[in-house]
Formats: sequence, structure tokens, C-alpha cells
Amino acid sequence: MSDETKKPEVYMDHELRPTKWDDYIGQETIKKNLDILIRAASARNHPPEHILFYGPPGLGKTTLAHLIARETGAQMKITSGPAIEKVGDLASILTNLSPGDIVFIDEIHRLNKNIEEVLYPAMESGVLDIIIGKGPSARTIQLELPPFTMIAATTRLAMMSSPLRSRFSGGVHRLEYYTDNEIAQIIARSAKILGIAPNDVAINKMATRSRSTPRTANYYLKRVRDYAQVHESDVDTDTVSKALELLGIDQLGLNESDRKLLFAIIDKFNGGPVGLKTLSAATGEEESTIEDVMEPYMIQQGLLEKTSRGRVATAKAYEHMQFDVPVDLQKKLL
Repeated sequence: MSDETKKPEVYMDHELRPTKWDDYIGQETIKKNLDILIRAASARNHPPEHILFYGPPGLGKTTLAHLIARETGAQMKITSGPAIEKVGDLASILTNLSPGDIVFIDEIHRLNKNIEEVLYPAMESGVLDIIIGKGPSARTIQLELPPFTMIAATTRLAMMSSPLRSRFSGGVHRLEYYTDNEIAQIIARSAKILGIAPNDVAINKMATRSRSTPRTANYYLKRVRDYAQVHESDVDTDTVSKALELLGIDQLGLNESDRKLLFAIIDKFNGGPVGLKTLSAATGEEESTIEDVMEPYMIQQGLLEKTSRGRVATAKAYEHMQFDVPVDLQKKLL
């Protein structure tokens, strides 16, 4: 296989990422605010102020950062909270910036608190304070930094300290889940890039099961394409149904792990309420996976409710899992 044909397949997720504002579907309010911020900063011949994106994974936080870099013509240095282990790591990134560069920190809530303290003056005043030595002989060196824009993304805004959040003077933007219509548009665009032509019914079938998340939608589309290629079939409704069934995705977009969670709540714990630690032990899933990945979608779909005593399965969850709805369910939801 030649390099020309290999590269697009190896980096397909990158190929599917929008490269201009018109290709970025959804999040209209955020796009309008960013457009004003970028245009105003450009008119002043100054980099945009620092920006923070938060929300569930797969909604396009990193893509927005790349689009801002393209729109401003800036170079972007990419890192993540866990990758910055010591002050020297942060210093090496910031001191090598050129005027107008963008620093993108993913999962910034996992940034070491000591590094946060060094980041404050860098974001607020454009200086980097580095302490050299220890004890009485320690001294502070202050380095001037070129004007730059910090863009950060997090899935856990509550885990960020208030002082760090307040430094993002360009705005703190929450990315919302997408509508089925928006997901359908994303799938249609991605299908065109992949060189396949699913019909509208097939696209809508994937969209309604994609958990309102573009990353999930693109994943399903690629697996449907693979299934169609192996079975030498068209990308039609029947192919989509068979491919998603093979992946264990049901009509509500739940996978095997999701259904296992609902089954545990209903069958083992009489519908709840049940605590997160207990659910984690019963299902073998990490607490963070249940809380950050599985729960939000099921709550959005009306399958789960979080009460002061724990998680409770709703009537819709009972019906979906083919259980009889208990007569005392309403008392549990109080």
C-alpha cells in the first residue's frame, strides 16, 4: 500500500475533523461568541483572550481549538494536564512560544496544583515566575512571555479551582449535546469524506443511536462502512441495523455496558436507589466511567434519575429492559 493511500486511513479521525467554521455543525451560540472574540482581537492586532471549553467527551472541544488556530493563523502547541508533571515542563512550552501562538491544554482539571500557581501570572500578566534553589538561597527569576492565547478543555469543570477558571477571560463555554438533525448532518458530511453514500433513512438510524455525540456518530459510520465493505453490500438501512446489532447497540443507543448497568439497578437493587460505589462493584465498571460516560446520556434519555439517596431507574428504563414497572416507583424518585 502506498503512502498516499495509507495516510488518510491511518489518520481518518483527523480527516473527518472540520477545518473551517462552515463545516462545524452545531454549538451555534459558542460559534457566534467566538467569532466576535476573534474578530475584535484581530482588529486590535492582539491574540484572543484565554478560552475554556467544558462538557462531555466527544462533543468537539479539541476541534474548536483547532478551528480558532486556523481562523487566527496561529501556531498551536498541544499538551494535556497529566503530561505537565513539573514546572519545568510548563516553562519549556511557554518560553518557546512566538507572539500570537496558542497553547491548548486538554483535561486541564488534572493539572498539578503547584503548576497552576505558576500558570496564573503567565495567563494574567504574561510573566513566568520560576524559583531556583531551595531554602534561604532560593531566588525567583521572572521571564517575560510573548502575547499568547491559552485554550483549555475539560470534562470535569467542578474539579478545576476557581482561581484557574477565573483566568479564562475570553469565556467559559459549555458544549451541549447535539440534536439528531445535527448529528445526521455530521454523518452525511463524514460519509462524503469516506466516499460512501448512505440513504437518508440509514443516516437517521445512525443519528438516533449516536448518543447525541459526533465522535460516536463517526465511529458508528466507520464500522457500518467496514461491515458493508466486508459483506459487499450497500450502506442502507438493513446494513446499518446489522452493523449496529453486531456492536451491541440498541434502538436507544445503549451498548452492552449500559444495559448491564440498568439491569443491575433493576434486578439486583430493586430499581434503586443505589450508590455509585455499589454500582461500580456490581458491574465491574470504574466509578468515573459510570459517572462521566454512561450516566449523563441515560439521564438525558430519561432512563435514570439521581436522588439524594442514589441512582433510581425510571419507568422508561423498566420498559426498555422489559421489566414490569413497580407500583411504588414514584416514591423512590422523591
